[in-house]
Order: sequence, then structure tokens, then C-alpha cells
Amino acid sequence: LNAKAAIFALEELFEEWGKRYPVMLSVTVTDASGRTLSGQTVEAFWNSVAHAAPLAVGINCALGAKEMAPYIEELSRIADTYVSCYPNAGLPNAFGEYDDTPENMATILREFARAGWLNIVGGCCGSTPAHIQKILESVTPFAPRRIPEIVPAMRLSGLEPVTLQGKLPSLFIVGERTNVTGSPRFRKLVKEGNLDEALQVARQQVENGANMIDINFDEGLLDSESCMREFLNLVASEPDISRVPVMIDSSRWSVIETGLRCLQGKGVVNSISLKEGEAVFLQQARLIQRYGAAVVVMAFDESGQATSREDKVCICKRAYDLLRSQLDFNPNEIIFDPNILTVATGMEEHNDYAIHFIEATREIK
Repeated sequence: LNAKAAIFALEELFEEWGKRYPVMLSVTVTDASGRTLSGQTVEAFWNSVAHAAPLAVGINCALGAKEMAPYIEELSRIADTYVSCYPNAGLPNAFGEYDDTPENMATILREFARAGWLNIVGGCCGSTPAHIQKILESVTPFAPRRIPEIVPAMRLSGLEPVTLQGKLPSLFIVGERTNVTGSPRFRKLVKEGNLDEALQVARQQVENGANMIDINFDEGLLDSESCMREFLNLVASEPDISRVPVMIDSSRWSVIETGLRCLQGKGVVNSISLKEGEAVFLQQARLIQRYGAAVVVMAFDESGQATSREDKVCICKRAYDLLRSQLDFNPNEIIFDPNILTVATGMEEHNDYAIHFIEATREIK
């Protein structure tokens, strides 16, 4: 979350200056579990920050060069940018000194370079000029890592990564019980101010197979921004819940943005539309991009909600073209909601809603 906040701040500065500068990101894997201090895996971290399009991403500090090997290998495989590696000279001893010798550290990093994992290499805590000299000598014979071609996909994350690519083997399930309009029990607990117990609803969703949880506090008597902030902070403290991505669901932009500020993973905003015009649509989409989230776009424009196949397709295409041409929004992170609307009501004007939805979905895909 700190890294995402720093990225957001830099993007604001670049916009203010009218000029971009290269950005380098680095993360520390804190123990043999292969996770960051806040619990993310390396791939989940990369999914969370890849929207920054950094010059380089890497791993620093931590346990020493030898223990860093599997995580640098993973990062070198998944990152479509340069990879940096600068480990500690081992772990500090009882006197706060570092025991890994220049020769040993250089020998380990030589194997990283031989394997083609590195573009940038150096030393972190405990490194001396002698360490850096030996590292230089050891890696010089090898070519820098070649940046891999990454297959396009929607890549989300909580503490763990989620990849949506091609035809999925099964349904991708969004749990909607952490939604005041989707669960009477959740709504009652939230209205009572009992967010700790409401957290159990989220836990049950994940335990029962939800791949993502949808969180919504749109209720007239609630302070929706405060509820969203407090609940997401509670979710973040529960690894068995926060391992999955979050869908921030609201019809109010202030609530959505409050949620985006709390999310360390790569989540999804549900939703934005063209109902307030192109300027508002693009402003919100630009901020979603800056916060590093995917987005649901509803088939809704200045004239209202699309009901016919033609209108659904036309609005979705218009929104897509705006996102791509004006913001270069990642096309893999645009989700369309063509509005199924009401079915089986007995009202003649509703008779074609279902088939229009199915036909529009087919055409959009």
C-alpha cells in the first residue's frame, strides 16, 4: 500500500510538471514464506504495482543473496520490465554486523546472472566497496536478462495473485454478501456498527469459494465512506480474507475513492459509466488507473440505461474507445456490464430484455 501511495504521488507530480521521470520499485521478502511484510507474494505485489510501468522492479535487503534466489527467479519470469537485485550481506549477527563475505555473495549472484535473471545488481545492508567490486567481477561475463513477452491477461491480487486469461476452466465467483443490498444479515450488522462480526460474512464468502469479494455500503442511513474505510482496514488484517481481490462497489465516487486508498492489492471498481458525460467518465477512469485497479463499465450513458442490443453494444464500444484513445487504459482491465435488467415480470415491454442482454454480451465479447 505504501508503494501504491508513492506511485500515486509521483503520477500527480508528473502531471503537474508536464514531464515524466523513470520510476524504480523494490520490495523486501521478509522470510522463507516468500511474502512481503504485509503478507503479499511476489507475484501479488507485482500485480499491485505494475500499473506504474516502472523502468525496473526488484527485490532488496531481506535474508541475503542465497535465500533470495526463488523470488528473483519468479520476478524475472513475470515482470515485463528490468529486474534489480540487491541483497543484504546475509543477516546481521549478535553484534549487528554482516558476515557474508564479498567472495561468497558474488558467487551466489554470479549464478543469478548466469541464469539470466538480472538487469541491475548490487548490495544492500552490510555491503562494502569490496562486496560491490566482487559482484561486478562475477556478473560481467554474462548478458543482462532479456525482458520476456508476457501473455495478455487480467491480473488481480489480494495477498495472492489471480489471473483471468482466455477461457476460464470454471466460473469466476464474486461473493456479494458483503454488500448491504445483497445480504440482510450484513446490512443489519453494519447498521448496528458491528463491523467485527460483519467480517465473518466476508470470511464465509471466501471459505465457500468466492474468488473475489464485492463490498458495498450504499445505504441512506450509513456514513458509507467511513464504513468502507474501516471495513477494508479490518479485511486487510485478516489474511484468510484478504488473500482474494476486492471489488469496491458503490454508486458514489467518494466511496469508491475511499476504498481505493485502502487497497494494497489490485482490485476492481464497480462501476463507472457515461451517464454524467465523457469528462466525468474519463476523470474517474484516470484516477482508477492511477490507483491501479481494474474497472467495470456499465452500459449507461447520458440518455439512460441501455435496454436494446444495439444501445448496449454502442455504449460499451464508445466507453472502450474513450478509455483506450484518451487514457491508454489497459484493455485487459476493462469489464463490461451490459445490464440484464428485469426479466419475467409479465410486462410486455420487458419481454426482450433477456435476449437483448445475451445477444449484446455475445457481440461485445
